[in-house]
Amino acid sequence: MQTKPTQRTALITGASAGLGAEFARQLATKGHNLVLTARRTDRLESLATELAAEFGIQTHVYTADLADPASPSSLCQKLADDGIDIDILINNAGYGVTGTLTVPDWKTHTDFLSVMVNSLVEFCYLLLPGMQQRGFGQIINVASMAALVPGAPGHTLYAASKAFVVRFSESLAMENLETGVKVQALCPGFTYTEFHDVTGTRDQMSGMSEKMWLKAEDVISYSLNQIEQKDGLPVSIPGRQYRTIERLLRWAPKKLAYKNMRKRAKDFRQLD
Repeated sequence: MQTKPTQRTALITGASAGLGAEFARQLATKGHNLVLTARRTDRLESLATELAAEFGIQTHVYTADLADPASPSSLCQKLADDGIDIDILINNAGYGVTGTLTVPDWKTHTDFLSVMVNSLVEFCYLLLPGMQQRGFGQIINVASMAALVPGAPGHTLYAASKAFVVRFSESLAMENLETGVKVQALCPGFTYTEFHDVTGTRDQMSGMSEKMWLKAEDVISYSLNQIEQKDGLPVSIPGRQYRTIERLLRWAPKKLAYKNMRKRAKDFRQLD
């Protein structure tokens, strides 16, 4: 007799659209309960209602702005008060800030770092002990191919923040080899989502070769498959073209890599 898969509960940040919403859909198909958080309550509630009705799962919506440093601890306290244990953490919330370093004001940068770095680490810090105690956990920190290639001019803190996510995830994965908790840094390349509309670079990106674009559903399917593997690596790169680029860059002369990045940056970065 086939046994029913264990039902887990996943917390997804930035769940209102893009990769976050796709994570929600694919985890729902696996029968997992969902905790969805983002700033846009209407979108969260619509998605939660849809997935609960279609898959018969429990869904919970918590509106939060992760630029507020108090948000992660406040949200985790609400989860504890409501008796919700998190087995799967998807740190997906993120965005880009256009311009070179000194174009935006400092508050814009501190809000960005709160969302991209501080909240991600704090959610891991707060939810990891429970996973360790239960002997099971999956943490997927959404990074980017930008973390694995030379830094580009414009959107100055984006690649830097994603590079932090990769190294942090690698260390956290090593620390938890014997705990039953798996950690992954997901590093997608260019993906069809709302990301480039939000950053105002959609027109620039329209000239990018179709061969370089990934579908959100393929990115998430690859990520979830990889984290289930017994000996899966802590860095997951969807798309054969991007895995090839990553391998080539390991051996390419640094001067050539930087020169190519300077030349191509205008195709996907807004500098002012």
